[in-house]
Amino acid sequence: QVQLVESGGGLVQAGGSLRLSCAASGSIFSINVMGWYRQAPGKQRELVAAITSGGSTNYADSVKGRFTVSRDNARNTVYLQMNSLKPEDTAVYYCNARGTVLTGPVWIPINAWGQGTQVTVSS
Repeated sequence: QVQLVESGGGLVQAGGSLRLSCAASGSIFSINVMGWYRQAPGKQRELVAAITSGGSTNYADSVKGRFTVSRDNARNTVYLQMNSLKPEDTAVYYCNARGTVLTGPVWIPINAWGQGTQVTVSS
């Protein structure tokens, strides 16, 4: 089992910044990809940004140039620096981790989610 604990959400004015953090803990595991998704009211959950263990990144077009995803592999932690925030960035942000976990003698795939953290951007 892998648990993800998020922090850093809150209320900010348009143009402001926030930094989200997500730390993974639990059994023996290996995480390949960590990322952030968000879900606004009435909308589907969407990918915001993701980063591999090797440092390759992927961003939604709507956040390119404003958000930066980074990762500390030694701490199994992923960060999302959000700058120039807009009201349309308002959503619950979820941390995601994909990899494998050792269960007995076998490595099995995992797709873990955090509990979500609210980000609200006022105009």
